[in-house]
This record gives sequence, C-alpha cells and structure tokens, in this order.
Amino acid sequence: MSAPKKLFIKTYGCQMNVYDSERMGEALTSEGYVTTDSADDADMILLNTCHIREKAAEKVYSELGRFRPLKEANPDLKIGVAGCVAQAEGAEIIKRQPMVDLVVGPQSYHRLPELEAKVRKGEKALDTDFPEEDKFGQLPKRPKAARGPNAFLTVQEGCDKFCAFCVVPYTRGAEVSRPADRVLNEAQDLVERGVREITLLGQNVNAYHGHDGGLAGLIHALAEIDGLERIRFTTSHPNDMDDALIAAHGEVAKLMPYLHLPVQSGSDRILKAMNRKHTAEEYLRLLERIRAARPDILMSGDFIVGFPGETDADFEDTMTLVAEVGYGQAFSFKYSARPGTPAAEREEVAEDVKNARLQQLQSLLVQQQRAAQEAMVGRNVRVLFEKPGRMPGQMVGKSEYLHAVHVTADGIDAGDLSDVRIVESSSNSLAGELLSSG
Repeated sequence: MSAPKKLFIKTYGCQMNVYDSERMGEALTSEGYVTTDSADDADMILLNTCHIREKAAEKVYSELGRFRPLKEANPDLKIGVAGCVAQAEGAEIIKRQPMVDLVVGPQSYHRLPELEAKVRKGEKALDTDFPEEDKFGQLPKRPKAARGPNAFLTVQEGCDKFCAFCVVPYTRGAEVSRPADRVLNEAQDLVERGVREITLLGQNVNAYHGHDGGLAGLIHALAEIDGLERIRFTTSHPNDMDDALIAAHGEVAKLMPYLHLPVQSGSDRILKAMNRKHTAEEYLRLLERIRAARPDILMSGDFIVGFPGETDADFEDTMTLVAEVGYGQAFSFKYSARPGTPAAEREEVAEDVKNARLQQLQSLLVQQQRAAQEAMVGRNVRVLFEKPGRMPGQMVGKSEYLHAVHVTADGIDAGDLSDVRIVESSSNSLAGELLSSG
C-alpha cells in the first residue's frame, strides 16, 4: 500500500475560506491525500486566497515566490491557487508564475480531484467557471473524524448587493443558498463528531432563502438538534434583517447575543456613493428593533474610512453613528481600490487624511470595546472551552458574546460549556472563575 500524499493548505481571509479549505482537503482524500501543517515535505501546496484586502494578488505572487525553492528541490511538488484571487486572476496566475500547476475558483473546488488528476499527467489545470451544479452536492460526505467544539458551516454564497467598493459579486457570483435539508444534515453530522457551536456563514448570510422561513426558519430548525448548544451567523447586510430574523434573537435561546452587522459609514451621502441602499437613520432604527428583541445583544460592525469623496463632515457623521451605537467589537479599514469595482474609477482621498481618520475612529472603537469588556466584570457567563491557554491548567473559550475568556481550574476539557464569573478584563480577553462545568 502506497504512503499517503501530503497536502498543505494555506488559508487567507474570511471564515468562509476556512470552511472551504476544510472541504478542499476532504475532496482530495479520495486521491490519497492527508493534510499536513508543513509545506516543506508536502506533495501539493494549495493557497486558498482572499481578494478583499489591498494588493491581494501581489501578496499571493509574493507568497508563491517563497515556495519556489521547494519546487526547485522537488519538481514533483504540485502548487495550486484557489479562492477569490484565483477567480479574479485566472490564467494570469499561471502566466506570471509558471510553477503554478492548478488554479481553481471558489465555486469549482468540488472538481479538485479531476483537476489533480490532470496535473499528475503533467498538464496545467484551470477552472474558474460558475458551474450550474451545486458544489456542496458534489463534494464527498464529510469524514467521521472527531471535531473540536465549534465549526463553521457555509449556507449561502455570493452577493447581489454590488456595493461600489466590493469584489465579492465578481469573485463569488450571485447569491445562492444551500437547501435546508443539506445544511441540517451537515449540522447533525458535525454535532455527532463533537461540535457544540455552529457559525452559519455567507457573504450575505441573512439573504439565505434555502428554507421556507429564510435564515430565521433555518435557525429555528437547527435549534431542534440535540447536542447543538449554540448558533451564530455572519456576515449580514442591514437590508436583509427581516422581522422573523429580528424576532429569532429573542425567541431562540441557542442563538447567541452577538450580531455582526456592517454599516461601513455614518454619512448618507457616502452610503449612497457606496450603493448601500440604506441610510444611517434606517440602520440606527434597525438596531433599536434588534435590541428590543434581545436587550443584551453585543453589536459588531465594519467601517471604511476615506472612501472616494469622503469629506471631514462625512467622517464626523461616522463618528457620531459609532458614538450612538456603542459597538462591543468592530473592524475598520482605510479604503483601497479594487480593480473592476465602480469606486476604483473615482479620485481617492489623500493617504495622510485616511490615516488620520482611521486612527481617530479606531481610538473610539477601542474605547467602546474595552468598555464592553469591563462591563462584563462581576457578571456570570457561559463559556464554551476550546483549547489550553498559555499558563499551566488554563483553558480558553468564548462567552455568549464572543469574548475570549480564560480560566485556570482543574477538570476543564475542550468542549465543556461552563458557568464562569468574570473577575478581570484585559486588552483582548477576560479572566474568570469556574462556577460549574459540563
């Protein structure tokens, strides 16, 4: 019996890419591969790329350059590029880096076994189509190996919103939802392998329509699975937060009180230029309804500063919105053009202005994050423990509010869902005392 071939996957970007990398590894098990944590002795290297950040393609080419010595030392090594940069660049990747053997887009990775077979014959393999068949239906059944206590589960892909700054509609395609029965079967399988918390993923996850009741209906159905203790979802668009999904935050105990709901700007003028199709006031009123359904919910958001045409007054509108919302977590970035998007053709804000605005915004967001964490001191939370901490006897997990919590106590195992009293807040985590374990 021949020894298994080793597959090294390096994952960039969002949680969906983490999920996709898992499925790509599983798709290649039929070809005799096992995953490895080291590229040095791999038989195949796959870069699962993300196109959201600035100069994403150039960073991929730079990374490929670092693998050149491995290819020179082992001509049989196969190198592939997958994900959104693969979709955007296509054959250009092989043209610029001839050592690349395989390029596959995020909607086609179920075809990896066919592409790998082609590569093994000495041919180049390229597939960046948007196939008609459901890739999830074509992938092999997930192996029955034990899992950690939490898992990502993709339920929706693509986006029809066409925000002026975003490449997702071009790299992931139109919005597509997986049928509810397939999602529920995969969730049941994950639970049987030890998963207690599932995060539902989608580029625009609350546009999910694979269940008659939309995402809310799917969440209600998932909540019926014995052993599944926690449900989360990300990332959402304000325009798809319907009444049923808002109500689910108050009705479904297993749906955690944490919501990532990007707004991007507090200026109506900039929101219109971004093609967000909502106003700042509509966003704020939406948050009021969500908080009425679940008063303790922790809000998270995304912000872009220095979008083309943003004035000082527009930026101050963003600061005003942030101050009114009070985010527990948030992510903020300077605008950078993505080729092929409408905003890429517009005149950019000066870099020093972007830098100053980003620093000012992040200062406020950090204050809010620290205030949210400090407000947890003295409270009891439920922590799902995931892994050992840095100190002997320490375990680390996540609270309902997605705060990292570390506890030092005997008898805690990964997968335990325990009551913890928070006793201290530090910059990026909370410390707690164990009250009960289970």
